[in-house]
Amino acid sequence: MLVDPADLTAADHLDAAREMAATNRPFLAHLLAEEAARRTADPATAAGIRAAFPDPNLTRTETY
Repeated sequence: MLVDPADLTAADHLDAAREMAATNRPFLAHLLAEEAARRTADPATAAGIRAAFPDPNLTRTETY
């Protein structure tokens, strides 16, 4: 079944972000969480979503 992306809610994106995080796909989780935050009206809730799924490019540590 095809779904129009415009019909997806912030909760749909947040659920998908959690699924991507659980399957070790942090960048996809981050992108989905950003979209969920963008669709969230409350700025505090949006900030919490962004904090829960930080950009993995900014938080990774190099191992040698």
